[in-house]
Amino acid sequence: MFSNIMVPVDLRHLERMSKSLQAAADLARLYSARVCYVGVSSAEPSDLGHRPEEVAARLSGFAKAEAAKHGHQGASHLVINHDPTTELDKALNDAVEEVGADLVVMATHIPNVTDYIWASHGGTLALHSPVSVMLVRG
Repeated sequence: MFSNIMVPVDLRHLERMSKSLQAAADLARLYSARVCYVGVSSAEPSDLGHRPEEVAARLSGFAKAEAAKHGHQGASHLVINHDPTTELDKALNDAVEEVGADLVVMATHIPNVTDYIWASHGGTLALHSPVSVMLVRG
């Protein structure tokens, strides 16, 4: 059913993503699918790395560790964006096509009052993506 699962990840907040990472791994095993872990970062130095190549290497290492841990094919894709805070939704939607995903598994938060004013990233992706999107709370 699914052959290429995209999982947006924020390497700074992996502890909040355990359920979505497990769901993606379970689906990958069920469908013998590949999982592509996608990160979005700016070209500016950050706590993840001084250069985009360092961030890409960290993301790649994470993808390899997840693939080995869960027994599925894993890949990584880093999107460099000038302003990830404001352009994250478009960057993730573009990444769906770039990586050839047919399913997105994404962590999300419990809805709150601000979601009535600003849509969540997962909600926006689910509304505008051409592929299925599974939002995992918790």
